[in-house]
Amino acid sequence: MNIPKLHYISQGKTPEEHLENIQKACTSGAELVQLRLKNVKKSVVLKTAEKAREITAHFQTRLIINDHYQIAKEVKADGVHLGKTDADPSVARKHLGDYYIIGGTANTLDDCMALVKKGVNYIGLGPFRFTTTKENLSPIIPLIGYQSIVEELKSDMPIIAIGGITLNDVPDILKTGVYGIAASGEITKDFNRINAFHKLLKAPSTNEQLWNRETNF
Repeated sequence: MNIPKLHYISQGKTPEEHLENIQKACTSGAELVQLRLKNVKKSVVLKTAEKAREITAHFQTRLIINDHYQIAKEVKADGVHLGKTDADPSVARKHLGDYYIIGGTANTLDDCMALVKKGVNYIGLGPFRFTTTKENLSPIIPLIGYQSIVEELKSDMPIIAIGGITLNDVPDILKTGVYGIAASGEITKDFNRINAFHKLLKAPSTNEQLWNRETNF
C-alpha cells in the first residue's frame, strides 16, 4: 500500500471552509488530504465527506477521514485516521477490509508498538509542538525523542511526524528517520507551501513507501 510522505490535515471554522481548503490543497498538488471535522454532528461529517470525496476524486488525491471509519467506507474514501480515543484499529479493519488505509495517533513508543500489532498502515507520531487544533495536551516530542522511537520500534512502519510542523522544521525532523510529515496550519496559511514540502520530502508518487500489513507484525 502506498503511503504519501505529505499529509494535509484540513482546517476551517465551518465545514464549507474545510472543503474550500481541501480544494485548494488538491489544486496545489496534495497527494493525500485528511478531513478532520471535530464537534459536529455525524450527519454533517457524512455530507462534508461526500463533497470532499468528489473534490479529491477529481484530482486523484487520496482522502482520509478522521475518526469515522463507517463514513470512510460509505463515501468510498481511501481510509481513516484514528486518534487515541477513537475506535480500535482492529475493529475498523474488520469493517473496512484490507484495501483501506488505516492510520493511528501515537505519543509514545508503547503507542507505536501497539498500533503496529493492530495492523495500521501508518502512525502519526507527535506532537512536535503544541497546536490550537489539538484538544489533548500530550507532552511534546523533541527531535531526539523521534529518533529514539524510530530506532527502538525496529519496524518499516511509516512514521508521520505531526503537530505544528513548519517548512523550516522538515530537514531536522527527517534526520530522525521519520518517513513523512503531516501539516495543517503551515499549509492552510499558504497552499503554495505544498510544493516546497514536496521538494524537502523528495516525495513524488514514485517515492512512496510500500507497506505490507501482513509481513510487518
